[in-house]
Amino acid sequence: MSIFEALMMIGFGLAWPFNISRSLRTKTAAGKSFLFMITIELAYLCGIIHKILYSLDWILGLYILNFIMVLVDLLLMIRYTKLDLFRQRHAQLRARKRNAPYKT
Repeated sequence: MSIFEALMMIGFGLAWPFNISRSLRTKTAAGKSFLFMITIELAYLCGIIHKILYSLDWILGLYILNFIMVLVDLLLMIRYTKLDLFRQRHAQLRARKRNAPYKT
């Protein structure tokens, strides 16, 4: 076990609840990157596999906790991306209706 690895995982772990709460508060996926989130998930998964195969200790729990938090944020991002698209299409339809000439 490395104290620096533990501090790194705790530091990253402190950031995800803020990111999740921002997603829940704003209800939008604006500013989020699907590729970035998948990359982070894969990195945590590699860390989990390494811990299981080569260096089993309590830090594995931090990797799993961080993985779960990123997964929650990723699922929220997918949900809010769909909502963002719906809102955008709805706004376009309303704008089109407003600008359409009236038929008599």
